[in-house]
Amino acid sequence: MTLVTREKLFTKEWFKVYSLILVGTFIMASGFVLFINPYKIVPGGVYGIAIVIHYLTEGVFDFWPLGIPIGLLGLSMDIPLTVLGIKILGPRFGIKTVVGFVLTASFMDLLTHFIGQDDPLKLGDQMLLASIFGGAMIGFGLGLIFRSRATSGGSDIIAMIINKYTGLPLGQLMIIVDSIIVLVGLAAFGDWKIPLFSWIVIFITGKVIDITLRGVSYEKTMFIISDQYELIRQKIINDINRGGTIIVGRGMYKDTEKQMIYTNVSRREYQILKDYIRQVDPNAFVTVIDANEILGQGFKSLHES
Repeated sequence: MTLVTREKLFTKEWFKVYSLILVGTFIMASGFVLFINPYKIVPGGVYGIAIVIHYLTEGVFDFWPLGIPIGLLGLSMDIPLTVLGIKILGPRFGIKTVVGFVLTASFMDLLTHFIGQDDPLKLGDQMLLASIFGGAMIGFGLGLIFRSRATSGGSDIIAMIINKYTGLPLGQLMIIVDSIIVLVGLAAFGDWKIPLFSWIVIFITGKVIDITLRGVSYEKTMFIISDQYELIRQKIINDINRGGTIIVGRGMYKDTEKQMIYTNVSRREYQILKDYIRQVDPNAFVTVIDANEILGQGFKSLHES
């Protein structure tokens, strides 16, 4: 990824990408302002650090009596981290990433200015409710940003740098970095509820990001090994009106040739096919997997993904 966007200015793709970034950053900032910041929840990342510093600087500066603005703090960390990442990792961070974290910081401080930071939704002590909805909104916003093929920057860059020099898995490093930031929140505020609710936010955020990127799918992937594979094949083609692939292999126990059917079906079609297999071959061996995303004819178009 280079420092210039690959989309041509003012094309349909350009408007789509930057609309995703605009909407995603606004939703993400709203999640922080409405549900996370007022309760001192520290959900990792640069904004987790920013929340800690914000509350620790409350009353320190006359021109910021409530503390240094969280958006400004996040931006002041994102910029040097991105520059450092470019120097160490190369130009992986495009202009879309820069636009994303600038918009997030701007929306966060603007929303805080207009609606305040002292429990704007009047949730009182409902920190669990705030964690659930805050995590969902942040995850949805980040998912839209990721769909534009931008990155979130911030603490992710720290994990990438450590990964370069240690070779440790990037996913594990991101969890470690976020967990350290959560523990910083515990040390700063001295309240055990904060890390517990913060980890709930991190978990929900990750799940909602996955749903936003891949969608909610009810499709099933089936691997069927049966001596009656021809009957099952006809059922799939003629009655269910699906396709599939027959994979020829050898059984490990008897070393005999076997035909395995690989097919993708909807949840309703899966139940029909399972009942049919039970009738024609009770000894069949069937593996069923939840398909996160299926692209191609009869399912979601590749052009929509």
